[in-house]
Amino acid sequence: MTARQADLFDIPGPSGLRFEPKFLNAIEESTAITAIDSTGLEPFRFQGWTGNRRTTSYGWRYDFEDSGFARAEPFPAWLVPLRDRAETFAGLAPGTLVQALLIHYPIGAGIGWHRDRPVFEEVVGISLGAPATLRLRRRTGPRAFERAEQFLPPRSIYLLAGEVRHAWEHSIAPMAEPRWSITFRALSALGRRQTQDGPDGDPRPGRTG
Repeated sequence: MTARQADLFDIPGPSGLRFEPKFLNAIEESTAITAIDSTGLEPFRFQGWTGNRRTTSYGWRYDFEDSGFARAEPFPAWLVPLRDRAETFAGLAPGTLVQALLIHYPIGAGIGWHRDRPVFEEVVGISLGAPATLRLRRRTGPRAFERAEQFLPPRSIYLLAGEVRHAWEHSIAPMAEPRWSITFRALSALGRRQTQDGPDGDPRPGRTG
């Protein structure tokens, strides 16, 4: 962790968090928002509950209704250069980030405490529109947590890997202004096993526990 990262936390920052505040310029941000809004975003659904943020996935799709994991549409052309740049930022080999999730957070939308599903490994997020705060917590006792925060200005990028990816939960509070995000993910060893092609060339059906 760099001194700059340490300064962003009231306590020492979690290992595996990286951050860059000016990953995109204003024109690139506006272009990305327009592209996201032109896709077929759908309300987020989780086990019969419908959220007010809207999403779509590329590369691979995780279904929170039935825990299914399956191929999605390939990355659109506009998203590929951002994926390539995100891999460079994260120090990942070309082709590592194989899943993308686009999200629009209207006013009042946020995301609760969670860890990304175990089929995924490194997580790289690009923040667009209104600024937000990435809240982080790690359980230290039955009712106690160690907490940290990372401010996400528009056009910034962050990486969750290693300890912060697996030992910490993260969330974003409900937004007072509209926000968009692009989240790229790599596959974990579990994810790679579940995405191996079967004899007919289709991915084997995969479900997480």
